[in-house]
Amino acid sequence: MSIANNTTGLQSPPSGDGSAILQAIKANQPAPVALVEIPAFTPFFDDVVAKYMEVLTAIGGDVYLVNSNEEIIEKIKLQFPGAGRIVSFCAEFAGIAEEKTPGSSAHSYENVDVFIMKPALAVAENSAVWITDNDVPVRVLPFIAQSVVAIIRRQDIVATMHHAYDKIADVDYGFATFIAGPSKTADIEQSLVLGAHGPKTMTVFIQQ
Repeated sequence: MSIANNTTGLQSPPSGDGSAILQAIKANQPAPVALVEIPAFTPFFDDVVAKYMEVLTAIGGDVYLVNSNEEIIEKIKLQFPGAGRIVSFCAEFAGIAEEKTPGSSAHSYENVDVFIMKPALAVAENSAVWITDNDVPVRVLPFIAQSVVAIIRRQDIVATMHHAYDKIADVDYGFATFIAGPSKTADIEQSLVLGAHGPKTMTVFIQQ
């Protein structure tokens, strides 16, 4: 079988370093179009703390209002009496947790029962906390620990994700993510299972 080679009307691409192609592209740019203006999103609730607590409880998390680190420590002792290994990068919890350094190997955390962290931001509408490599130098910890404890300040809770992105959009991170509640799935027979592929529990302490 023969194949006809019909190149009538086709022009060979310009030779060289490709500058002619780039110049052609540059000369044929569409007219600029103004960016869409995004309106301010007004929250549908007034109390961000109450909303945060409501949503986190609804998705299987635990949340407490506290006034001091000492109160947090006592509640952690009560909630996790059988914890074999508690890890944190926060010096103030050295009395109950291993105080780790950023250079620790990720493989050394395979048996962590409780991980304590201090996110810099939380979102009321979905009860998420925002963590970065500054808060969690070993990124595997919030996902490999049996339970996660997050301590957030009342003033660091924003209403919606739109408000959150106003704070984080222009900052560079090596690693960052939102986390909301314990791990969960309902893929099998539509039956909700907590801790299916990550932490079984998530506890948030809101410091007033």
